Amino acid sequence: MNKQHHVVPNSSGGWDVKKNGAERASLHTDLKSDAVDRGRQISINQGSELYIHGRNGQIQSRDSHGNDPYPPIG
Repeated sequence: MNKQHHVVPNSSGGWDVKKNGAERASLHTDLKSDAVDRGRQISINQGSELYIHGRNGQIQSRDSHGNDPYPPIG
């Protein structure tokens, strides 16, 4: 399985950064922008995929910081 981190809304308010499969959040912030910034740092350091979710839980965007199986040509 690929290493993944997710920025997800917390049911009590704010935003969490969670490693895929983890029950507890690695990080909790009040602002989504802070969670995205910190999640991106964690993802870069660990060479993982970062999935950014919206309030409704759906994935809005994704950043790849690991080994991309389909790198662009050129």
